[in-house]
Amino acid sequence: MALMNGEQYRESLRKLRPNIYKYDELIEDVTSHPATKLHVDSVAHSYDMSFDPEKGKIYTAVSHLSGQKAHRWNTLNQTVFDQVGNSDMKRDQFRWSGTCQGATCAGWTGLNVLWAVTYDMDKELGTNYHERLKKYFQYVEDNALALAGAITDAKGNRALKPSQQKNKDTNLHIKEIREDGIVIRGYKIQICGVAAAHEIIAVPGSGYGEEDKDFCLAVAVPRDVAGLTIVETRRPSDSRAEEEGWDSPKVGIITQAYLLFDDVFVPNDRVFMCGEFKYSGKIIGNFAAVYRAAIGACVAGQGDVMCGAAINMARANGLSSKTFQDKLNQMAINNEITYGIGLGAMLKGKQHGSGLFVPDALLAHVNKTQVAKLPYETKVIAQDISGGIAETGCMPTYQDFQSDLYGKQLLECLEAGTDGESRVRAARLVEWLTVGGGVPGCMHGGGSPDGAKLVVRALSQWEKYAEDAKRIAGITGEIAEPPKKK
Repeated sequence: MALMNGEQYRESLRKLRPNIYKYDELIEDVTSHPATKLHVDSVAHSYDMSFDPEKGKIYTAVSHLSGQKAHRWNTLNQTVFDQVGNSDMKRDQFRWSGTCQGATCAGWTGLNVLWAVTYDMDKELGTNYHERLKKYFQYVEDNALALAGAITDAKGNRALKPSQQKNKDTNLHIKEIREDGIVIRGYKIQICGVAAAHEIIAVPGSGYGEEDKDFCLAVAVPRDVAGLTIVETRRPSDSRAEEEGWDSPKVGIITQAYLLFDDVFVPNDRVFMCGEFKYSGKIIGNFAAVYRAAIGACVAGQGDVMCGAAINMARANGLSSKTFQDKLNQMAINNEITYGIGLGAMLKGKQHGSGLFVPDALLAHVNKTQVAKLPYETKVIAQDISGGIAETGCMPTYQDFQSDLYGKQLLECLEAGTDGESRVRAARLVEWLTVGGGVPGCMHGGGSPDGAKLVVRALSQWEKYAEDAKRIAGITGEIAEPPKKK
């Protein structure tokens, strides 16, 4: 099976061992539980779109292994056009649900990045990781799997290296190396899309030195592997399905989770790095380039929804949307800036010797700095156009609107450019997108913006810029950097 539809996908999730908890209770079925159902539904929509006559071209791609059509999130990005397809799919996903689909994103990116790094390790060290990964990649394609990506460790004291932590479990690590595999334990946190995934791709959370080689591991584990406990972290104010009526829109919602690995055994055929510390930085470097180039499309897609929500809000208030055209223009410009910088990173990218196409790191990290800024400006504008009605605390609850005593009068209070209920629904969407569960993913989605700025500083050719400026100005004298003050 190279392609699977939405219902087949849901059925495949039902076969997994329940190991996800929320509110100290086991979630027996992620396809129906209110904390996870909407994210599963959103990912199921992507599976269905793979069969859509129009959108199938961005939700599928040609497999580098079989030469057959496969879900895009099961294929290798070999060309700039594959990376653009990655962006276009993510923008369309956000337009559908207003939020991320983690199970078709980070794990897939991790798999792509490992394709290149295992190639380098095998070539330079004589290992057989790449062949293992090739077989696993084929398994992913054959079974049309959704993959979560476990990157962020709990970290512990940020001033200390993983090996210096009082509790070693604050970072996922190798506990034991056996002849037939390895035993891993530790914590990965704030991992998106796990509830909607079949498998988890775990990679190092940073680049490490020899003293931290135990933390340099890359593995693929089933989501329901023995020894793994998953805790969902979304609160009711974030999770749309857990609120009544129109207090929250009922489409999509990204899930977040803490992964608690307690002596999890991983067989050799699912181990793609085991202590090769010199290559851990390559994983993170390539991951960031791919992920941060595409995340501009994610926030652009949500920005498209915010434009529509602001237009609907203006009209629901009884005003023409043309009254706010300049502000709507700025919202659209913000969206296209992040989308466009991402495309620029892809256009300037290069193909790795393994076949993976890697976007330009400098532009990808520049994009991350804008993703941590422009969407917030767009949210402010959406609030501005909407008026105070879309601010938190300015709207009665759904239950109050249903009151036999005063519900009818509350709805009459809100009649303006449309009926009261439609105006409430429009306002609730703006509220959710701007101050609710729609906010995460901008500031720290895909990593810290300060970290991106450090990469921009490192990759920018400052001295070359200065020399070019001296040449153009005709400067022949010495202009040196002053020595540091003692």
